[in-house]
Amino acid sequence: MASVNGTSLREEFDAARARIAALRKAGRISHDVDAVIGVLCSLLGILIAIFLEKTTRKTGKNSSIAPSQTDKDNTGKRSKKASGKGAAPNWMTGENLRKVTVGETSTVQVCDSCGADLSDVEPSAREERIHLDIMFEVVEKKVVAETRDCPKCRTRTKGRFPENMPGPLQYGVGFQAFVINLLIAQMLSLRRAVELVRAISGVRMSQATCLGYIQRLHEALEPWETAAAAHLLTRPALHADETGFRVDSKNQWLHVLTDDSLTLKFLHPRRGKEAIEAFGIIPVYTGVLIHDCWASYLAYSQCKHQLCGSHLLRELTFVVDSSNYRWARLMKKVLREVCHKVNTSETGVLSEAECRKIRKRYRTILTQGAGEMPEVPAKPEGKRGRVAKSDAHNLHERLLKHEDSVLRFMSEPDVSFTNNAGEQKIRMAKVKIKVSGCFRTDRYAHAWCRISSYLSSMAALGYNPLVAIQIALAGNAADMVKSHYAQDA
Repeated sequence: MASVNGTSLREEFDAARARIAALRKAGRISHDVDAVIGVLCSLLGILIAIFLEKTTRKTGKNSSIAPSQTDKDNTGKRSKKASGKGAAPNWMTGENLRKVTVGETSTVQVCDSCGADLSDVEPSAREERIHLDIMFEVVEKKVVAETRDCPKCRTRTKGRFPENMPGPLQYGVGFQAFVINLLIAQMLSLRRAVELVRAISGVRMSQATCLGYIQRLHEALEPWETAAAAHLLTRPALHADETGFRVDSKNQWLHVLTDDSLTLKFLHPRRGKEAIEAFGIIPVYTGVLIHDCWASYLAYSQCKHQLCGSHLLRELTFVVDSSNYRWARLMKKVLREVCHKVNTSETGVLSEAECRKIRKRYRTILTQGAGEMPEVPAKPEGKRGRVAKSDAHNLHERLLKHEDSVLRFMSEPDVSFTNNAGEQKIRMAKVKIKVSGCFRTDRYAHAWCRISSYLSSMAALGYNPLVAIQIALAGNAADMVKSHYAQDA
């Protein structure tokens, strides 16, 4: 061979097997030698498959590595309140926003051509242009409480301050919402948030004051989180995902549950069943859980499952890139065709006859694929652990074992082909870590999870973060779940 690559290895290996088959047919190989050659061919086939997989670079397009962007998926029914182009934005603004409009008219007094007087001539047309600018304004309210002595009883009486002024200096709800927005929605670090506030307002806030606002909102949103969890349990399909999250220089796991509109994020030191049990939603959920085939999710049999089609397509792409198996190419084609049919169907599902045809094609491809790949040798007696297999073998077994969970989206209208909704909700957590680094304590990491869950859910309803934060600080966040999602329950 002039060079070693996937094509040359496959060609040489297939040519060698053909020569051995010819010798076997001619009777020039004894049974004992033939048995040894068969074992060696099986082992060599597996080694070639593993070698090609190890030398094929994994990217966001051919592996479980999450890509920066995902394709649009319309296979599952979307809530009327879901985010995206279908959601009508709510352009509600806070009471602390002031817009000043100054009108000016450019009149014409003299004709540019002949110099005639035009002051008494009615205008035949008007053209309007607008100039926008921002002027930052800090409204400072001073309240002076007088103290007076009664001339009769000598009692000293002091004037009362408003209830929202318990101390010598405090910041209003608009100020608090702006700071929280910078830290949570805009993901700035504490230092940069404080510097920005000082730059636009001249007010020098301490970092401890900002953290106090975060903790206050975190506590105020506890009823909202309880109401949101109860609502998610009623949804026919949920997206679940998890990712690593750095807290105090240690790796923890951020878990997300969403119906593509209402979102909940949880933080836990563990990734698997221990974390899922601690949150308490999935263990009692009875709908369809959409995920990326993480074994901890599959352990719950009281709910049905849908495996993420995007992950499967990327893994199939890797098998094609590394080993060029025909069954992987055909499976990619089938899954894409089914996804397209579901997207374009009026009902969002396929007929029973179409489902039977697709399942037959699905099983035929896997049956033929089993003969296309090298046979995995049996596990030696007395040896512990699992037999090592290539990624192609593992994917083939997964598709064979979880057929219903791969194809459920084509027969249930609320189930999506992909887990894009879960991946998109969790993606901003990675942005947060990249922009402002890891969290210093668990306390504020948990606060970020709850507040960002609330802001993501309110954004799906069209609320801007400043208004959403002011609603929560007023103690009305839990009512938003009841008023906006009651009709979907």
